[in-house]
Amino acid sequence: MGKIAVLGVFVADLAFRADRLPVMGETVLGQSFAMNPGGKGSNQAVAAARMGADVAMITRLGDDDFAQMAFGLWDDAGITPHVTQDPDSYTGAAHIFIDAASGDNAIIIAPGAAAEITPSDLVANRRVIENAQVFMTQLEQPMDAAMRGLQIARDAGVITILNPAPAAELSAEMLALCDYVTPNETETHSLCGVEVNDAVSAQKACEALKRLGVARPIITMGSQGAYLDGFGLVPAVSAGEVVETTGAGDAFNGGFAACLADGIPPEDAVRMACAVAGLSVTRAGAAPSMPMRDEVLALLG
Repeated sequence: MGKIAVLGVFVADLAFRADRLPVMGETVLGQSFAMNPGGKGSNQAVAAARMGADVAMITRLGDDDFAQMAFGLWDDAGITPHVTQDPDSYTGAAHIFIDAASGDNAIIIAPGAAAEITPSDLVANRRVIENAQVFMTQLEQPMDAAMRGLQIARDAGVITILNPAPAAELSAEMLALCDYVTPNETETHSLCGVEVNDAVSAQKACEALKRLGVARPIITMGSQGAYLDGFGLVPAVSAGEVVETTGAGDAFNGGFAACLADGIPPEDAVRMACAVAGLSVTRAGAAPSMPMRDEVLALLG
Protein backbone atom coordinates (compact mmCIF):
# COMPACT_ATOMS: atom_id res chain seq x y z
CA MET A 1 0.00 0.00 0.00
CA GLY A 2 0.99 3.60 -0.49
CA LYS A 3 1.91 6.29 2.00
CA ILE A 4 -0.60 8.68 3.53
CA ALA A 5 0.13 11.81 5.58
CA VAL A 6 -2.75 12.89 7.82
CA LEU A 7 -3.05 16.26 9.50
CA GLY A 8 -5.70 16.18 12.18
CA VAL A 9 -6.79 15.98 15.77
CA PHE A 10 -6.80 13.23 18.36
CA VAL A 11 -9.37 13.40 21.15
CA ALA A 12 -10.57 11.03 23.82
CA ASP A 13 -14.20 10.20 23.01
CA LEU A 14 -16.42 10.16 26.09
CA ALA A 15 -19.61 8.51 24.82
CA PHE A 16 -22.91 8.60 26.71
CA ARG A 17 -25.85 6.53 25.46
CA ALA A 18 -29.35 7.68 26.48
CA ASP A 19 -32.92 7.90 25.24
CA ARG A 20 -32.61 11.63 24.56
CA LEU A 21 -30.52 14.71 25.16
CA PRO A 22 -31.29 16.72 28.30
CA VAL A 23 -32.67 20.21 27.97
CA MET A 24 -30.78 23.02 29.70
CA GLY A 25 -30.86 22.57 33.46
CA GLU A 26 -32.06 18.97 33.28
CA THR A 27 -30.32 15.72 34.22
CA VAL A 28 -31.08 12.58 32.21
CA LEU A 29 -30.20 9.07 33.32
CA GLY A 30 -27.95 7.41 30.75
CA GLN A 31 -27.86 3.76 29.71
CA SER A 32 -24.09 3.39 29.24
CA PHE A 33 -20.74 5.14 29.12
CA ALA A 34 -17.55 4.34 27.22
CA MET A 35 -14.23 6.09 26.68
CA ASN A 36 -12.46 5.46 23.37
CA PRO A 37 -9.85 7.16 21.18
CA GLY A 38 -11.31 9.55 18.59
CA GLY A 39 -10.82 12.76 16.65
CA LYS A 40 -11.47 12.92 12.92
CA GLY A 41 -7.83 12.98 11.85
CA SER A 42 -6.84 10.14 14.15
CA ASN A 43 -9.90 8.08 13.21
CA GLN A 44 -9.16 8.51 9.53
CA ALA A 45 -5.52 7.57 10.08
CA VAL A 46 -6.57 4.39 11.88
CA ALA A 47 -9.06 3.51 9.13
CA ALA A 48 -6.37 3.96 6.48
CA ALA A 49 -3.77 1.99 8.44
CA ARG A 50 -6.16 -0.92 9.00
CA MET A 51 -6.70 -0.94 5.26
CA GLY A 52 -2.97 -1.54 4.95
CA ALA A 53 -1.65 1.95 4.20
CA ASP A 54 1.63 3.33 5.58
CA VAL A 55 0.25 6.25 7.61
CA ALA A 56 1.93 9.24 9.26
CA MET A 57 -0.08 11.35 11.73
CA ILE A 58 0.75 15.05 12.15
CA THR A 59 -0.74 16.72 15.23
CA ARG A 60 -0.23 18.23 18.69
CA LEU A 61 -1.06 16.61 22.04
CA GLY A 62 -0.82 17.51 25.69
CA ASP A 63 1.48 15.64 28.06
CA ASP A 64 -1.17 13.59 29.87
CA ASP A 65 -2.98 10.27 30.05
CA PHE A 66 -5.05 10.96 26.95
CA ALA A 67 -1.81 11.51 25.00
CA GLN A 68 -0.64 8.07 26.09
CA MET A 69 -3.94 6.70 24.80
CA ALA A 70 -3.16 8.27 21.42
CA PHE A 71 0.35 6.86 21.22
CA GLY A 72 -0.90 3.42 22.22
CA LEU A 73 -3.60 3.51 19.55
CA TRP A 74 -1.19 4.55 16.81
CA ASP A 75 1.42 2.02 17.84
CA ASP A 76 -1.18 -0.75 17.70
CA ALA A 77 -2.38 0.40 14.25
CA GLY A 78 1.15 0.82 12.87
CA ILE A 79 0.83 4.61 12.47
CA THR A 80 3.96 6.77 12.65
CA PRO A 81 3.32 9.80 14.91
CA HIS A 82 4.81 13.20 14.06
CA VAL A 83 3.67 14.91 17.23
CA THR A 84 4.53 18.02 19.21
CA GLN A 85 3.58 17.69 22.89
CA ASP A 86 2.57 20.77 24.87
CA PRO A 87 2.85 20.32 28.65
CA ASP A 88 0.97 23.59 29.20
CA SER A 89 -2.14 22.43 27.37
CA TYR A 90 -4.20 19.23 27.28
CA THR A 91 -5.00 16.47 24.82
CA GLY A 92 -8.39 16.95 23.23
CA ALA A 93 -11.63 15.40 24.44
CA ALA A 94 -15.12 15.01 22.98
CA HIS A 95 -18.53 14.56 24.53
CA ILE A 96 -20.62 12.22 22.36
CA PHE A 97 -24.33 11.74 22.92
CA ILE A 98 -25.64 8.54 21.29
CA ASP A 99 -29.35 8.09 20.76
CA ALA A 100 -30.13 4.68 22.22
CA ALA A 101 -32.86 3.96 19.67
CA SER A 102 -31.29 5.09 16.39
CA GLY A 103 -27.55 5.08 17.08
CA ASP A 104 -27.29 8.66 15.76
CA ASN A 105 -24.97 11.04 17.58
CA ALA A 106 -24.35 14.64 18.61
CA ILE A 107 -20.82 15.75 19.51
CA ILE A 108 -19.00 18.54 21.35
CA ILE A 109 -15.24 18.62 20.80
CA ALA A 110 -12.53 20.49 22.74
CA PRO A 111 -9.32 20.01 20.69
CA GLY A 112 -6.90 21.22 23.38
CA ALA A 113 -3.28 21.35 22.22
CA ALA A 114 -4.33 20.53 18.66
CA ALA A 115 -5.98 23.95 18.48
CA GLU A 116 -2.44 25.36 18.53
CA ILE A 117 -1.26 23.56 15.38
CA THR A 118 0.34 26.17 13.12
CA PRO A 119 1.56 26.32 9.51
CA SER A 120 5.10 25.95 10.87
CA ASP A 121 4.19 22.46 12.09
CA LEU A 122 3.42 21.54 8.50
CA VAL A 123 6.64 23.09 7.23
CA ALA A 124 8.53 21.06 9.84
CA ASN A 125 6.90 17.93 8.43
CA ARG A 126 7.30 18.91 4.78
CA ARG A 127 9.23 15.74 3.89
CA VAL A 128 6.56 13.54 5.43
CA ILE A 129 3.94 15.17 3.21
CA GLU A 130 6.08 15.27 0.07
CA ASN A 131 6.95 11.57 0.36
CA ALA A 132 3.29 10.51 0.58
CA GLN A 133 0.95 9.53 -2.22
CA VAL A 134 -2.00 11.13 -0.41
CA PHE A 135 -2.32 14.04 2.02
CA MET A 136 -5.58 14.22 3.97
CA THR A 137 -6.92 16.75 6.44
CA GLN A 138 -10.12 18.07 8.04
CA LEU A 139 -11.21 21.23 9.85
CA GLU A 140 -10.85 20.38 13.54
CA GLN A 141 -7.42 22.03 13.67
CA PRO A 142 -6.76 25.68 12.63
CA MET A 143 -7.64 26.51 9.04
CA ASP A 144 -4.28 28.08 8.20
CA ALA A 145 -2.48 24.87 9.15
CA ALA A 146 -4.73 22.82 6.88
CA MET A 147 -4.15 25.35 4.11
CA ARG A 148 -0.38 25.09 4.45
CA GLY A 149 -0.46 21.32 4.39
CA LEU A 150 -2.61 21.28 1.26
CA GLN A 151 -0.27 23.75 -0.43
CA ILE A 152 2.84 21.69 0.38
CA ALA A 153 1.13 18.57 -0.93
CA ARG A 154 -0.11 20.26 -4.11
CA ASP A 155 3.36 21.67 -4.86
CA ALA A 156 4.80 18.14 -4.54
CA GLY A 157 2.17 16.53 -6.76
CA VAL A 158 0.62 14.62 -3.83
CA ILE A 159 -3.11 13.78 -4.03
CA THR A 160 -5.04 16.03 -1.65
CA ILE A 161 -8.24 15.15 0.24
CA LEU A 162 -10.14 17.63 2.40
CA ASN A 163 -12.92 16.36 4.62
CA PRO A 164 -14.64 19.70 5.40
CA ALA A 165 -15.83 18.78 8.87
CA PRO A 166 -16.95 20.39 11.03
CA ALA A 167 -18.75 22.60 8.50
CA ALA A 168 -17.10 25.96 7.90
CA GLU A 169 -16.87 28.66 5.25
CA LEU A 170 -13.93 27.89 2.97
CA SER A 171 -12.10 30.15 0.56
CA ALA A 172 -11.93 29.43 -3.17
CA GLU A 173 -8.14 29.45 -2.75
CA MET A 174 -8.30 26.57 -0.28
CA LEU A 175 -10.82 24.55 -2.29
CA ALA A 176 -8.65 24.92 -5.39
CA LEU A 177 -5.88 23.01 -3.59
CA CYS A 178 -8.14 19.96 -3.16
CA ASP A 179 -8.23 17.05 -5.56
CA TYR A 180 -11.13 15.62 -3.57
CA VAL A 181 -13.50 17.24 -1.09
CA THR A 182 -15.72 14.85 0.87
CA PRO A 183 -18.60 16.68 2.61
CA ASN A 184 -21.74 15.02 3.93
CA GLU A 185 -25.17 16.48 3.09
CA THR A 186 -25.07 19.11 5.84
CA GLU A 187 -21.52 20.21 5.02
CA THR A 188 -22.38 20.33 1.31
CA HIS A 189 -25.24 22.74 2.00
CA SER A 190 -22.92 24.89 4.12
CA LEU A 191 -20.31 25.01 1.35
CA CYS A 192 -22.43 25.65 -1.73
CA GLY A 193 -26.01 26.25 -0.60
CA VAL A 194 -27.46 23.17 -2.35
CA GLU A 195 -29.64 20.85 -0.26
CA VAL A 196 -28.74 17.23 -1.01
CA ASN A 197 -31.26 14.42 -0.63
CA ASP A 198 -30.87 12.30 -3.77
CA ALA A 199 -28.59 11.69 -6.76
CA VAL A 200 -30.05 14.55 -8.80
CA SER A 201 -29.47 17.15 -6.09
CA ALA A 202 -26.05 15.66 -5.35
CA GLN A 203 -24.98 16.26 -8.95
CA LYS A 204 -26.20 19.86 -8.73
CA ALA A 205 -24.14 20.26 -5.57
CA CYS A 206 -21.08 18.78 -7.27
CA GLU A 207 -21.41 21.28 -10.09
CA ALA A 208 -21.63 24.12 -7.57
CA LEU A 209 -18.58 22.82 -5.68
CA LYS A 210 -16.59 22.60 -8.91
CA ARG A 211 -17.46 26.20 -9.67
CA LEU A 212 -15.90 27.02 -6.28
CA GLY A 213 -12.67 25.32 -7.38
CA VAL A 214 -12.94 21.71 -6.19
CA ALA A 215 -11.44 19.29 -8.71
CA ARG A 216 -13.71 16.33 -7.87
CA PRO A 217 -16.32 16.36 -5.11
CA ILE A 218 -17.56 13.28 -3.29
CA ILE A 219 -20.73 13.74 -1.24
CA THR A 220 -21.29 11.16 1.48
CA MET A 221 -25.00 10.45 1.88
CA GLY A 222 -25.32 8.10 4.85
CA SER A 223 -27.49 5.09 4.17
CA GLN A 224 -27.76 6.03 0.47
CA GLY A 225 -24.02 5.73 -0.11
CA ALA A 226 -21.68 8.30 -1.67
CA TYR A 227 -22.00 10.41 -4.80
CA LEU A 228 -18.81 10.62 -6.87
CA ASP A 229 -18.78 13.46 -9.37
CA GLY A 230 -18.49 12.13 -12.92
CA PHE A 231 -19.59 8.65 -11.90
CA GLY A 232 -22.82 8.85 -9.90
CA LEU A 233 -24.20 7.37 -6.71
CA VAL A 234 -22.22 4.47 -5.28
CA PRO A 235 -24.66 2.55 -3.05
CA ALA A 236 -23.99 2.02 0.63
CA VAL A 237 -22.73 -1.43 1.59
CA SER A 238 -24.67 -3.04 4.42
CA ALA A 239 -22.74 -5.24 6.83
CA GLY A 240 -25.50 -5.85 9.39
CA GLU A 241 -27.47 -4.03 12.04
CA VAL A 242 -26.42 -0.43 12.73
CA VAL A 243 -25.08 -0.08 16.29
CA GLU A 244 -23.56 3.42 16.14
CA THR A 245 -22.84 5.92 13.36
CA THR A 246 -19.97 7.67 15.20
CA GLY A 247 -16.91 7.60 12.95
CA ALA A 248 -18.69 6.39 9.81
CA GLY A 249 -17.54 9.40 7.80
CA ASP A 250 -14.01 8.95 9.10
CA ALA A 251 -14.11 5.29 8.11
CA PHE A 252 -15.14 6.31 4.59
CA ASN A 253 -12.41 8.93 4.27
CA GLY A 254 -9.64 6.73 5.64
CA GLY A 255 -10.68 3.83 3.44
CA PHE A 256 -10.90 6.05 0.37
CA ALA A 257 -7.45 7.57 1.00
CA ALA A 258 -5.89 4.13 1.47
CA CYS A 259 -7.34 2.90 -1.80
CA LEU A 260 -6.19 5.99 -3.73
CA ALA A 261 -2.69 5.63 -2.27
CA ASP A 262 -2.68 2.07 -3.57
CA GLY A 263 -3.50 3.24 -7.10
CA ILE A 264 -7.11 2.03 -7.09
CA PRO A 265 -9.39 4.03 -9.46
CA PRO A 266 -11.66 6.55 -7.68
CA GLU A 267 -14.94 4.75 -8.42
CA ASP A 268 -13.59 1.48 -7.00
CA ALA A 269 -12.02 3.35 -4.09
CA VAL A 270 -15.41 4.88 -3.22
CA ARG A 271 -17.08 1.45 -3.29
CA MET A 272 -14.43 0.05 -0.95
CA ALA A 273 -14.76 3.12 1.28
CA CYS A 274 -18.52 2.52 1.49
CA ALA A 275 -17.77 -1.00 2.69
CA VAL A 276 -15.34 0.33 5.32
CA ALA A 277 -18.08 2.68 6.56
CA GLY A 278 -20.69 -0.08 6.39
CA LEU A 279 -18.64 -2.30 8.65
CA SER A 280 -17.77 0.51 11.07
CA VAL A 281 -21.41 1.30 11.94
CA THR A 282 -22.03 -2.28 13.08
CA ARG A 283 -19.67 -1.68 16.02
CA ALA A 284 -19.51 0.74 18.93
CA GLY A 285 -16.92 3.50 19.11
CA ALA A 286 -15.04 5.45 16.46
CA ALA A 287 -11.42 4.29 16.10
CA PRO A 288 -12.21 0.84 17.60
CA SER A 289 -14.89 0.29 14.94
CA MET A 290 -12.53 0.61 11.96
CA PRO A 291 -12.33 -2.71 10.07
CA MET A 292 -9.31 -4.55 8.73
CA ARG A 293 -8.70 -4.83 4.99
CA ASP A 294 -9.50 -8.56 4.95
CA GLU A 295 -12.95 -7.84 6.42
CA VAL A 296 -13.66 -5.25 3.73
CA LEU A 297 -12.59 -7.58 0.92
CA ALA A 298 -14.71 -10.39 2.37
CA LEU A 299 -17.76 -8.15 2.57
CA LEU A 300 -17.38 -7.08 -1.04
CA GLY A 301 -16.86 -10.69 -2.13
